Amino acid sequence: MVRELAEYEKALDEVHATEEQLREALFGERPAAFAHIAEGDDGEPVGFALWFLHFSTWRGVHGIYLEDLYVRPERRGGGHGKALLTELARICVERGYERLEWSVLDWNTPSIDFYRSLGARPQDEWTVYRLTDEALTALGSQDVRAQEGTA
Repeated sequence: MVRELAEYEKALDEVHATEEQLREALFGERPAAFAHIAEGDDGEPVGFALWFLHFSTWRGVHGIYLEDLYVRPERRGGGHGKALLTELARICVERGYERLEWSVLDWNTPSIDFYRSLGARPQDEWTVYRLTDEALTALGSQDVRAQEGTA
């Protein structure tokens, strides 16, 4: 389903995760991420929510960052996405987390409409930035001590 999601988001070439990496991240000694699987009435997996904890310095508590929410196209409209988000909201309420956040592609109107129907609102004043590949390597390879005092 990870590859299906990437194909839907027109980013299949960006998928580098292996089954082993996902297994370690989700089920290893110190899990870094968590997942919930939605099943159809037939017991077949039809969707998933992959998330991790983040921390708000303003609120002083953890929250959930939803990295991916995916329901197979032929199973959409059956309540699976809402059930997954409802479970994450329940975890937030139960554990005292004050935020459930995620990103959505600007062109993904069906998802945006779905999220709005649940009461979610966009955070238009924020822009997501990302370092990957060569830019991440270049910055991470610099000697920070040599740059102190230049900021």
